[in-house]
Amino acid sequence: MEVVTKKRMQIFSGRGHPELGREVADHLGMALGAVDVHEFANGELYVRYQENVRGSDVFVVQTHCEPINERIMEQLVMIDAAKRASAKRIIAVAPFYGYARQDKKGRSREPITARLLANMLRTAGADRVVSVDLHTGQIQGFFDGPLDALTTLPLLVGWLQDHYRDSELVIASPDAGRVRLAEKFISRLDGAQPAYLAKTRTGHNMAQTLAVVGDVEDRVCVLVDDMIDTAGTICGAAEALAERGAASVIALATHGVLSGPAMERIEASPIERVVVTNTLPVQQQALSKLEVVSIAPTIASTMRAIFEDESVSELFDDQNQ
Repeated sequence: MEVVTKKRMQIFSGRGHPELGREVADHLGMALGAVDVHEFANGELYVRYQENVRGSDVFVVQTHCEPINERIMEQLVMIDAAKRASAKRIIAVAPFYGYARQDKKGRSREPITARLLANMLRTAGADRVVSVDLHTGQIQGFFDGPLDALTTLPLLVGWLQDHYRDSELVIASPDAGRVRLAEKFISRLDGAQPAYLAKTRTGHNMAQTLAVVGDVEDRVCVLVDDMIDTAGTICGAAEALAERGAASVIALATHGVLSGPAMERIEASPIERVVVTNTLPVQQQALSKLEVVSIAPTIASTMRAIFEDESVSELFDDQNQ
């Protein structure tokens, strides 16, 4: 007996950010697959795919947003259900990878939860993981299987070039950890200058900017970061730049976590505009300074390349992690 097999791709979204899932599917000319996800009375999750996934490449799209622990567990259960339904290959798409900041032991008796989550995705049955702008590059080493670490650099650089001249920009790193990211922006902007800020952390979600290195007077300063959580770092850096005579301050980040006092801090800060992508669900109307650009085309192109066994790095000119 001889059988000619055909590859089949199916996309399912968890409940964390279904709008992004639908937008990704639209870019691929597809519809999201039907899946029943609900809780029992005691809070336990129930998942059942409502269509056949046997032999398919199944993409499970779930960003790890609030309530983050529930969203992670939901993705794990969806992966397990696909594995037990005989999916050929399961790809976990997590545009925002939870616990990414817990990537090392800073003090004794702390966990490395970013590694734990990588192990959980693998154990659940994920053959491959896709994420966007991981907090640190070392997280790639936590995965025993393939990881596609995407970057929003071309997207955010494109936004800058649509709104400003390269030569009027200063690309500023809000702390030492984002210096390499600032250098990547500068390499793509002809004539942009660097600036670096020194920061000390006084506790969880508490930071203080100590100094500014670089000429920022009368320049458009662009603060770049991978995420804005409570906005303490980015707002402190903006105030330091404004005190040094910056003409205006813009903030660019991939992940708009925007938790706790973030909205109030940004509104009260010298920042004129905050640009984030939609890796997380963000209510643009909730903050007058906020602009959201879509990462869906980037994720869709990556998913197509994975399904067709093409190169993902070529989509980013080998500039992805």
